[in-house]
Amino acid sequence: MSIHLVGGGWDPEWTGPILRPFVAEGEARAAGAGRVVPRIGVALVGDDETLAELGPRWTTALKGAASCEPVVTGVAEGDRFSSSLFTDVDALLVGGGLTPAYLDAFTPLVDEVRLLVADGLPYLGFSAGAAIAAERAVIGGWRVDGVPVVADDAGEDLDEVTVAAGLALVDLTIDVHAAQWGTLSRLIAATEAGLVPGGLAIDESTVLVVGDGMLRVDGRGSVWQVEDSGDGVLVRTLGGDG
Repeated sequence: MSIHLVGGGWDPEWTGPILRPFVAEGEARAAGAGRVVPRIGVALVGDDETLAELGPRWTTALKGAASCEPVVTGVAEGDRFSSSLFTDVDALLVGGGLTPAYLDAFTPLVDEVRLLVADGLPYLGFSAGAAIAAERAVIGGWRVDGVPVVADDAGEDLDEVTVAAGLALVDLTIDVHAAQWGTLSRLIAATEAGLVPGGLAIDESTVLVVGDGMLRVDGRGSVWQVEDSGDGVLVRTLGGDG
């Protein structure tokens, strides 16, 4: 089973192809529990209006990708998920929105999520859900030491670039909406400032699949690798199948 990290974006041409392998992994896990149709847990954070929009959107997208039963759980910003999120689900999708709110909502469940994913529960993080999957998660901010490094509307309601302990499902720092929001520059600046040792920035409509000993990029765009070389920051693209 794998960890699927999506950089955001709602391009209908790519939504199905990106979701389909994830749902297929859920189907394989469901078979072990005697279910033919996998139950996909969908975790969302937002206000009532946002949840009313995103719940049906994810249900439609998942069912359009493959046969499955989405089980949507939404909580308000400032509230937290309970262990019931994992009851009888064969895969977990964590949606997008305000990244600090998503990380806070999972605070009581960090150890449980890690154990379940280590035990083979497929995980798909979309935008915020991808960012918080990291061990050292960039959860927002648009300035480093007061210097702008990305547009302020990409700051997630934070001023200084902020790094926090994430779910630690992957040991790479993840940023999202890379080409579309210009967040690659934030990851570069965070690496240069020593806030993180480097990481990956994922374009929209693009997924990085992390499995046993492998990384795979699928979708429309690229995944950008940022590394501290000791003499500066190196950037290269991992490419895609697009």
